[in-house]
Amino acid sequence: MKIKFHAPVGANFYSEVRQRVSEDFSERGIAPNGNMLMWIKLFVFLAAFVTLYFTILLSGFNTYVLCLLTLLLGVVSAFIGFNICHDAIHGSFSDNKKVNKVLSMLFHLVGANPYVWNITHNIVHHTYTNIAGHDEDIEIAPGLIRICREEQRKPHQRFQHLYAFPLYGLASLSWVLRKDYKKFFQSNIGSRKNSHPRIEYFNLFFYKVLYYTVFIFLPIAFMDVSWWMVLIGFLLLHLAQGITMGLVFQLAHVVECTDFPLPQADGNMKQAWAEHQMRTTANFATGSVLASFFLGGLNRQIEHHLFPKVCHVHYPRISLIIKQVALEFGIPYHENKTFLCALRSHYRLLKRLGSS
Repeated sequence: MKIKFHAPVGANFYSEVRQRVSEDFSERGIAPNGNMLMWIKLFVFLAAFVTLYFTILLSGFNTYVLCLLTLLLGVVSAFIGFNICHDAIHGSFSDNKKVNKVLSMLFHLVGANPYVWNITHNIVHHTYTNIAGHDEDIEIAPGLIRICREEQRKPHQRFQHLYAFPLYGLASLSWVLRKDYKKFFQSNIGSRKNSHPRIEYFNLFFYKVLYYTVFIFLPIAFMDVSWWMVLIGFLLLHLAQGITMGLVFQLAHVVECTDFPLPQADGNMKQAWAEHQMRTTANFATGSVLASFFLGGLNRQIEHHLFPKVCHVHYPRISLIIKQVALEFGIPYHENKTFLCALRSHYRLLKRLGSS
């Protein structure tokens, strides 16, 4: 079914908030792209990544230290995705398209394909947020985790609040070994038909092989450990990366306050697109300096969904405008004050949907 967002009469929320945000950028004389802070983040996270990788590869530390460093490398990999690749693929890191293209290629460092991500996330998720059967970003583990009431509940899902979190860790491993291939070759993603340029077939396999070489075959060749220990390290890397990425994305959309609306029989949604984004998205830990630095603005998903072409360093400023306009139009602005509050809300939602 083709989903359509028809704005109700007089629903001018989005045009109003866009105008005020645009005026704010103009009055301050700044561009909506990244500033020096983004380049500092680029240097910090890439330096940490390279340092950790070569320390693990060449240092000869004992097993326990190597495991700790590998877990840390997984977390840093997630931060590269959050802070650099996410903005670059959205075209918001720089006003130069070539710079964004080059930086988006860093997504291969975390084992993911930027072309597939652009389709599943930028196009499909950002359009059909939290709509079951269309937004495949919320399909964490189909058949295992139930996140909306319209799904048929299965007996084992009464335990989903317990096993969901370990599954988030496996999500990154699935992404590297399975998800990109599956999404690339399936006939459609949501309601979008798949059709790819020939070069993307080459890119998919070339960069996957390159990733496997860097993170599996080179460690086997250069490290003084058994091959099976390298595979355990590869698993640990993705457990850390997966849990970090999974929690951040789930806490933005799968919490108690967010909606999971379905289209009407004719495919129309009840709300206009921008109001739909407000009702299906939640912020968390917006007062935390650490969250703002490390999560790449993904703790401010409301601002990101309304303004995906604006770099995340500007979200704290424009959030004030969005809150005010939402208040004026009577539209909810969902927010959990801390990371733990959001985590508890996500846990309670999983528990409730698993039992009723």
